[in-house]
Amino acid sequence: MTTRHVTFVELPLYPNTLPLASGYLQAFAQQDPEIAETFTFEIHSSPSTTPTETVLEQLLSGDTEVFALSCYLWNMRAAKRLLDGILAARPDAHVILGGPQVMNHATEYVPHGSDRVVVCNGEGEQTFAAYLRALLAPEPDFHTVPGISFFAGDELVDTDKPARLKELDEIPSPFAAGVFDGGEYTFAVVETNRGCPFSCSYCFWGAATNDKVFRWEEDRVFKDLTWLSEHGIESIFLADANWGALPRDVELTRHLVRCKQKNGYPMMVSMQAAKNRPDRVTEITEILVEGGMLASQPVSLQTLSPGTLEMVQRANIKETTYVELQNKLKEKKISSYTELIWPLPGETLESFQSGIARLCESSADAIVMYPQLLLRNTPMYERQELLGIKTVRVEDPVAEADVVVGTKWVSREDYEAGVWFAYAVITLYNARAARLIATELDRDGTCSWGEFLTSAVDYFQRRTDNPICAFFADSVTNLRNYDLNNTGKVLHMVLHSHRAELDALLRDFLTERGWLATERQRIAFELDLVARPYVYREPVSPPSIELEHVTVVNRSRYQVELEVPESAMDLIGAPDGAEGTRVRLDHVGRRKMPYPRHRSLDHNAAYCQGMMNRLRDIVPSWATVAPDGTFGALNAA
Repeated sequence: MTTRHVTFVELPLYPNTLPLASGYLQAFAQQDPEIAETFTFEIHSSPSTTPTETVLEQLLSGDTEVFALSCYLWNMRAAKRLLDGILAARPDAHVILGGPQVMNHATEYVPHGSDRVVVCNGEGEQTFAAYLRALLAPEPDFHTVPGISFFAGDELVDTDKPARLKELDEIPSPFAAGVFDGGEYTFAVVETNRGCPFSCSYCFWGAATNDKVFRWEEDRVFKDLTWLSEHGIESIFLADANWGALPRDVELTRHLVRCKQKNGYPMMVSMQAAKNRPDRVTEITEILVEGGMLASQPVSLQTLSPGTLEMVQRANIKETTYVELQNKLKEKKISSYTELIWPLPGETLESFQSGIARLCESSADAIVMYPQLLLRNTPMYERQELLGIKTVRVEDPVAEADVVVGTKWVSREDYEAGVWFAYAVITLYNARAARLIATELDRDGTCSWGEFLTSAVDYFQRRTDNPICAFFADSVTNLRNYDLNNTGKVLHMVLHSHRAELDALLRDFLTERGWLATERQRIAFELDLVARPYVYREPVSPPSIELEHVTVVNRSRYQVELEVPESAMDLIGAPDGAEGTRVRLDHVGRRKMPYPRHRSLDHNAAYCQGMMNRLRDIVPSWATVAPDGTFGALNAA
């Protein structure tokens, strides 16, 4: 019998990513004896930024008859170019497209009238196996394949979708089946269950799974995780919609730590934390932090507006629970970051700013604000006209992302003001550039955190002569905040390359507002200047502005000793009656790397972006210095 060759094509964001989706498809299909006897399989995986010509040359060098392309928001334009190239070079080849970007949108990607390209409209394993069985016939009849769209002449046909797999162990483990043997992988996405109990309207997860969560058998998951460890996978992303929702997730987490202790891998674990199990997620985070595999816990609030939560059908943890969670994490010295999305339906500029101000007042470690992307096949996508959603497609040669720049509640002007506000938060709050002075102004009744940030936005918009503000303006106008590394570039500037420019910008802003009028305000500002962290491990440098009230009495490579007026010791958290007015500021931090001068800005920005999610690793620590030279610990700056 003549064998026929199938090539899976994956275009991930990161190199050396384990192609899990292709592994599932192959392992499931090979259970059919006739498929296993007739078809041979190969997985081609290249980063999405790989030149199309390079990928095509590799794909067309063999005798592949069937190409299976995984299509996502981040690779769709690249995948479309590959599809065009394959069809031009191999008009007799068959192609199946799958993934959330193409499902139910065949007319946008399948050439009109083509009888050799089909689109999978849901969970892929059953559909792909049925597709290969149809190809066994001399004249394939795709009407027999469930869950696809294809052209029959000029007519687009949509076949009925199969029921979701409830028993996930019907999908054999691709790890145990040897699908990934011999591959060189450093990053892996892992599923231990499928589905989401929530139905957030902006998210595909719950919409696609009808609120039902099905899981793989626990022993199978243990074995798969062990395989990843034994094969040197450096980083794992736990892609379950809500890691920590199930009691078994705690033991699975402990197993990962045991694997690292035995094999040295994985070195890093990230997760989508459960929304309604803060105590269990905190336990999991502590296990991973102690195991050296996680540095920060994400808290996915997305919004603090009750009306917006109701409109997007999301159930958040209570705000009081959130504050309690933050306090527990601080007690355990675990970093966290609070995730928000701008602009969700129902959210106004005022409610967005108000929610962030409350997070600042509650001393959240860091606030991460993502742009709202209009995702295919979500309830929000279907209701975009009703919600007044306006989008702009990002100019990206690889991705196909539609950024929401307006809703029924937010004009384009409001949208841009919200992005400016986000940059002010990143700079002044997350990067600690004005943490003490803003807190002091709030405490003495001069202005609230919200007023401080909105005033800063107004000033920054008028100061595009400053390179930092010019970067913000360009990013807002050209939607550069879509790129996650954009935030990393901000931290690179304000915590490394443009520290002096930020010193002057803040002094001029505070002076214009009259917020350096009192001695305590000036001291708070000067303490911010010396306490602003360094994102890289580098020598401490003096601020570019002369200090009037805080005196530097000693400086070493990473430490600074200061003389602080006794009346202002409370600004740095010194307890009442603390002995002495000398403090030591230690900028060593944890897990910081030296500045890699030979690396590109994009590479360094990716590092800086990661550090923003674990700010407790880079913020300096304070210690009082008693007259006898002994140190008394204070909180992180």
